This record gives sequence, C-alpha cells and structure tokens, in this order.
Amino acid sequence: MSRKENCRDNAVAESFFKTLIAECVYQYKFKDEQQAALIIFKYIETWYNRKRLHSTLGYLSAEEFGKKLNK
Repeated sequence: MSRKENCRDNAVAESFFKTLIAECVYQYKFKDEQQAALIIFKYIETWYNRKRLHSTLGYLSAEEFGKKLNK
C-alpha cells in the first residue's frame, strides 16, 4: 500500500489492474467466480505476458523482455 503522500508507490499495480479491467473483465459476463478466475488467468498468461507489447519494456512482451534479460 502507498505510504502517506506517496502517490506513485502503487503506480505499476494500478496500471496493471486498469488494463486488466479494460481489456478483459469488461469484455465478459461471468457466470460464476470460477469462470472469472479461469478467464482472467488465461488473459494474463496467454495475452498479457506473452503477446501484449509493454511500452515500459521497450515495446516487448513480458516474456520477450525476460528472455532478453537472461541472455
């Protein structure tokens, strides 16, 4: 949690959740909690980490950036 008067402390998490809600959650009408968990998991693992380009990572996917770092 952000400390008092430190509004940037949670910026990365807030940005991720804003993206998750806009690109995934609002696109579906979930039947139950299990379906929501599965769809959100698939979104994160198959799209967000592997294919979606992130400007803060030099327009690479998180997976590509991780591979580049480990070389």
